[in-house]
Amino acid sequence: MLLSENLLIKPFILTDADDLLQFQLTNKEFFERFSMMRPDSFYSLEHQRSLISKWKYNIENDTEYQFGIFQRDTSKLIGIISLFQVIRGSLQSCFIGYFIDKDHNGKGFATEAVNLIVNYAFEKLKLHRIEAGVMPHNIGSIRVLEKTGFHKEGIALKNVKINGKWEDHQVLAIINPND
Repeated sequence: MLLSENLLIKPFILTDADDLLQFQLTNKEFFERFSMMRPDSFYSLEHQRSLISKWKYNIENDTEYQFGIFQRDTSKLIGIISLFQVIRGSLQSCFIGYFIDKDHNGKGFATEAVNLIVNYAFEKLKLHRIEAGVMPHNIGSIRVLEKTGFHKEGIALKNVKINGKWEDHQVLAIINPND
């Protein structure tokens, strides 16, 4: 569990499945602009439970860390943040991704969450590098990453398929300052 002034970040547990499903349904159209296509079955309670079980397994195996972003004062789920494609050995790296509820977007919660998770990745997981890919027109997300210490590295051409189209992504990264 990670705490900041406004947020509680913790791994999902099965009892979060209802809230996770509601979060996904409420933000479906908003997130579709920036995420991969999801089948209709994604938006079911059964699927959300299976994701939570998979995420628990992945945390135990140090391959992926999915967390819920909850408001401290209300315990409401307002986002998801993840460290994924964790690579060990000589690289010690991962990718970061996050989604903030449309009604909580632009209020500093993403910056607060990214700061918490970067510190966790460097201090607890002992990772050396965290990379992010952001669609170049997603200026808000690029600002979040830059405010938290990420630097631009270049453009990955036609890198991720979003809504059936291969999209370019701005590559940003941060290096563990203790390495």
